[in-house]
Amino acid sequence: MLNILVCVKQIPDVDLVKMDPETGNLVRTGVPTLTNPLDLNALEAAVQVKERFGGKITLITMGPPMAEETLRECLAVGGDEAVLITGRPFGGADTLSTSYTIVKASESFGCFDLIFAGKETLDGATGQMASQLAERFDASQISCCFSIEDISDGKVRATRSLETGKEVVEATLPCLITVEKDNFYGRLPNLRAYLDAKTADIAVCTETNIPGLDLEKIGVPGSGTIVPKIYPPELPEPGQIIRTGSVKTDVTRLVELLAEKDAI
Repeated sequence: MLNILVCVKQIPDVDLVKMDPETGNLVRTGVPTLTNPLDLNALEAAVQVKERFGGKITLITMGPPMAEETLRECLAVGGDEAVLITGRPFGGADTLSTSYTIVKASESFGCFDLIFAGKETLDGATGQMASQLAERFDASQISCCFSIEDISDGKVRATRSLETGKEVVEATLPCLITVEKDNFYGRLPNLRAYLDAKTADIAVCTETNIPGLDLEKIGVPGSGTIVPKIYPPELPEPGQIIRTGSVKTDVTRLVELLAEKDAI
């Protein structure tokens, strides 16, 4: 039976996040949260693997206590058990620190044959996490997976999406996979699964109960990058559409605008 790990993340609704003009930091207070959509695609891929080849899916996330909501959402659509990594010392982590923490916490829940992750998160969009996790798990990696063809003899065979077409690749287990959403749209839970997920036990990992955790490698101390300030880009002056119904009038107006800008 395959042992499958799916990494998920709760993120703020990026369409509603605002910026503090004084500090340049994102204001997340009061902003609704959601499960990173690309992680739901990865979860769907894992569920399809479980249905075809058998296995158990462990969900893992790092975040505040409220991130439990994301884990319950994922349990309702195919996860079997869930792990929440939470605690103030984990705050301020970059991808380097986060990947270390996830791998150390997951070690208490077994060795994994397959690890699934979204190819990026909508709030950070670095695209770094999957590769870092693959390195830390000492796993092979298949990115941009379009479909999973077979898993046997300690190997996984899959089709990848490329800019110029598709290619079939084979990798040894353990393997970390990121997916394209084309064949892996997130599913809706049925009522029984939804109710079961609401009362399911969730394992909680903190800085005090993760074996071998180096506190200098988590949170801010373990982060190789620090973002001191975030600011919106300076937008250019909006363009104008000239459409008066007369070509002659349009050209005249265009020349006038160019002259106003000292462009002619």
